[in-house]
Amino acid sequence: MTGSKSAHLPDRGVISITGEDAGKFLQGLVTNDMALLGLAPAIHAGLLAPQGKILFDFFIVKTPDGYLLDTARAQCVDLVKRLTMYKLRSKVVISDVSDDYRVLAVWGPAAGSPGEAAHAVSFSDPRLPGLGLRILAEKDFADDIAAATGALAASADHYHAHRIGLGVPEGGKDYAFGDTFPHEALFDQLSGVSFTKGCYVGQEVVSRMEHRRTSRKRVVPIVAGSALPGSGTEIKIGDVAIGTLGSTAGNRGLALLRIDRAAEAAAKGVPLTAAGIPVSIELPPFATFAIDAQPAGA
Repeated sequence: MTGSKSAHLPDRGVISITGEDAGKFLQGLVTNDMALLGLAPAIHAGLLAPQGKILFDFFIVKTPDGYLLDTARAQCVDLVKRLTMYKLRSKVVISDVSDDYRVLAVWGPAAGSPGEAAHAVSFSDPRLPGLGLRILAEKDFADDIAAATGALAASADHYHAHRIGLGVPEGGKDYAFGDTFPHEALFDQLSGVSFTKGCYVGQEVVSRMEHRRTSRKRVVPIVAGSALPGSGTEIKIGDVAIGTLGSTAGNRGLALLRIDRAAEAAAKGVPLTAAGIPVSIELPPFATFAIDAQPAGA
């Protein structure tokens, strides 16, 4: 055994996109640059509304026949519909193949790939190296492929505790689809958006937020001295809500907060609370933004 862990993520599904126009089709829609797949096995990306908010997030991995998208299982039907709406005359075939695959995560010391498995596609999580590997395994071979990694079997909850500890949000858990901009969901911090590729749906809004630095909300890690309350709990300054708690694991969690208001509270020495429990923000090492707590005139 390697000391690593592996878990089946049952809330993840898989979409297949094939056909001679598949790459060009996706390039005109998603937030990231498909050309990066010439340099790495997978990219992290999203599909936005024209107003710039995230409708779907996913990983895109190249296969001999086209592309597979690792996405939220509950979103698969709607994602296929949305992609089909944009298809027009493009020569692509879009299919929900979730029933044919299991999505596995492998993480920890010396997290190992199953190698060139005939019935799986594996890739390093493109958001953050510490997240380890993801494997899209054909269902009938998933158990054997998981065993081939040499990792200890773990639960999806264990994986999410690992993800939360690293400060990495997930759509539908830490931010709401259809109501969150990519910067708020840390796409700019976790390699989910390209600022140099051509146009895609919602690109103008994302570009404006990047250049004007207008994102006042961010998903940030929080920590408390005791177990945190459930997802959806408001994070408050006194009686004023400035955000919402998302995923939690014990005394650690992720919350979508007004970071400008959090900075004001820190400058005044006013604590943040969740259901009356004092909480503090611990920015992850990858963050390029700050929550400054300098009082006016300092």
